Amino acid sequence: MAKSSGFFIVLLFLLFPLGAPAQSASLEGTVTLERNGRPVPSASVTLIQLGRSTMTDAEGRYLFADLPPGEVDVVSHMHALTGPVKKIRIESGERARVDFTLALSPVRHEITVTATGREETAFNALQSVTTVSSLRLVEQGSFGLGDTIAGESGVHKRSFGPGSSRPVVRGFDGDRVLILNDGLPTGTLSSQSGEHAEPVDAPNLDRVEVVKGPATLLYGSSAIGGVVNMVTAHHLLHEHPHPGFRGQLTASGAGNTNAAAAHAGVEYGHGNWLVWSSASRQVAGDYDSPSGRVDNSKTRSSAGSAGLGWHSDGPFFNLSYAFNRGRLGIPFAGAFHHHHEEGEAEDELPDPEEDVPQVDETFSWQNVRLNAGTRRPGSILEEVKVAAALSRWMHKEVEGESTATAFDNKLFHLRATVRQRHAGGLEGTSGLQFSRRDYRAEGEEALSPPARGNTFALFTLQEVDIASARLQFGGRLEHTGYSPSGLPRRSFTGFSGAAGIRLPLGKHMAAVAHYTHSYRAPALEELYNHGPHIGNLAFEIGDRDLKRERADGIDLSLRGESARLEMRADFYYYRIRDFIYLDFTGSWAHGLREARFAQQDARFVGGEVSLAAALRQGVWLTGALDVVNAGLAASGDPLPRIPPFRGKIGIDARWGTLSFRPELVMAGAQERLGPTETRTPGYAVLNLAGSFTLVRSNRMHVVSLGVSNAADRLYRNHLSFIKDLAPEMGRSVRASYILRFF
Repeated sequence: MAKSSGFFIVLLFLLFPLGAPAQSASLEGTVTLERNGRPVPSASVTLIQLGRSTMTDAEGRYLFADLPPGEVDVVSHMHALTGPVKKIRIESGERARVDFTLALSPVRHEITVTATGREETAFNALQSVTTVSSLRLVEQGSFGLGDTIAGESGVHKRSFGPGSSRPVVRGFDGDRVLILNDGLPTGTLSSQSGEHAEPVDAPNLDRVEVVKGPATLLYGSSAIGGVVNMVTAHHLLHEHPHPGFRGQLTASGAGNTNAAAAHAGVEYGHGNWLVWSSASRQVAGDYDSPSGRVDNSKTRSSAGSAGLGWHSDGPFFNLSYAFNRGRLGIPFAGAFHHHHEEGEAEDELPDPEEDVPQVDETFSWQNVRLNAGTRRPGSILEEVKVAAALSRWMHKEVEGESTATAFDNKLFHLRATVRQRHAGGLEGTSGLQFSRRDYRAEGEEALSPPARGNTFALFTLQEVDIASARLQFGGRLEHTGYSPSGLPRRSFTGFSGAAGIRLPLGKHMAAVAHYTHSYRAPALEELYNHGPHIGNLAFEIGDRDLKRERADGIDLSLRGESARLEMRADFYYYRIRDFIYLDFTGSWAHGLREARFAQQDARFVGGEVSLAAALRQGVWLTGALDVVNAGLAASGDPLPRIPPFRGKIGIDARWGTLSFRPELVMAGAQERLGPTETRTPGYAVLNLAGSFTLVRSNRMHVVSLGVSNAADRLYRNHLSFIKDLAPEMGRSVRASYILRFF
């Protein structure tokens, strides 16, 4: 109670501040198109070190007032258009000016809000961050979040078919990779099971950001392996709304699955007010692999959102509602269910030719969210934000015409942060986080009892400049409690901490070293599951006495960024004490291998390298490598479903409004196998993509054409639960059209 009262007093102080002396320095400029010099309205301009952003007006002009003197990096972008980062020193009382020209370029100065809770470039962030732009998301046109971003360095996908794909980051999966929507958990159940969906409404997103490595400091113990944050344009616009209309129309189709998708979104700003609405629909049939059609791999969904917000230079708020509903097929799940019901332990795999009912998953996600806060530029306590969301995820596993299992997950989440500037030489973000979860499952795979879960945390992340280096450090204290129906309650309290340093190596290079100590509470299913779990192909037995996980990790990074070169090399090593994993006992139960949740120390070691280099004007060479090795520390036994070595090389060639992007993706054979796993051969897959982009001062047209797996190569994803039965998709031709007006 005392902690809550103290925070409430601080909140009142920030909402009604006593005032601070205004800074007289300011920065202004214009943003124009490189090709024709026309002004760009609604372009974003960000002051990196200050974490402040604004948007250009109808004439392409922007203005920052009340700035402290000092050196600052400024960057501007608008959708796929980007400009260089410009460094400027602002003197006290000066009215400085920086102009930008935006153009399409394969080298984009990626902006992230996930790494520290404020906008900064991925090049400057201490943690390794990958950003997938809105145009790339639409061109991918995938139903599941895993398929949408699996091509990024260090990111793979786990799946039980195309509808259930989920990101795997540096070999971490399930409850160790946290999925966020605009910085708050989505509340889905994809972490529980290989067949549970993590759908994505890609056209409604501005970008997807992936923080690779522990992000527990800001986001909690479920982020011990990384964070995937789906960032909507509306979330960004409540910070700096625009006047008039802005929106987009998209349409796409693909041949392999006879897929079709459409999206429409519009925003309108007037004075301090902004309202928005969007709607999407996508459908896809069963997909063809080079060895034949994969039955019951179809997907379909409908999504939408609406909201309104009010903005000023001080207080602001916005209220929004979003939903996503759909149905997806689970390939071969009917055969696995029949195999389990008959108790056929002698066969490793069921017979896919058996005449058994198909299994589908129907889902419904709803989310109501409120953001509010106030800003006081120039004051020590510069900004306070409060974000609260209530989400409900329901899905049913339908066998034939009957419901086998129904799940209902309600999540209330509250996050409040305070950002301070130059307080005792420090600047950073502090806050609290609270969540309450009500979970219930009924039916054949209701493996754990109905349960309530509560989490409360206090955290801080601070930065300080020492000479030319930047130091970052912080800590988080978190308490998690479970109250299952009819079973003993469990609670866990743990501390996470981190420290890092960023050293510039000349004008265009930097080295980063980062240490993290992370804590994770066992997940609900790890404690209480008991019974057949087709989605994980195991008869699972939880352990109510599991201890918390504790991880120590080191991340090292070398980065370079210039007008003709962008490179990044990351190395990481994590040792996790009391790592929780499924330990297969060698016994069978009801046609499934028996597996108990056990604990041993584990280690993850690996790295990623990415490169983009200009070969000549308009022609770039791109490439990437990633590798991870994970196993139990004592025995060295491999952990299951760890991605193999992977590399890719491509060309990004641009001639005016045209671009052509061939890419060859290669993966090695996975020889390090966990229990029950089979070897996955290596492969090489050729992808082709091209686009035509026409940009005017207030609209942009993009027509894209792509061919995935152009050689129709038979290959398998080692992280798929059904890889031995279902190869990946064969050749597929996809076309899309995007209209954006602003």
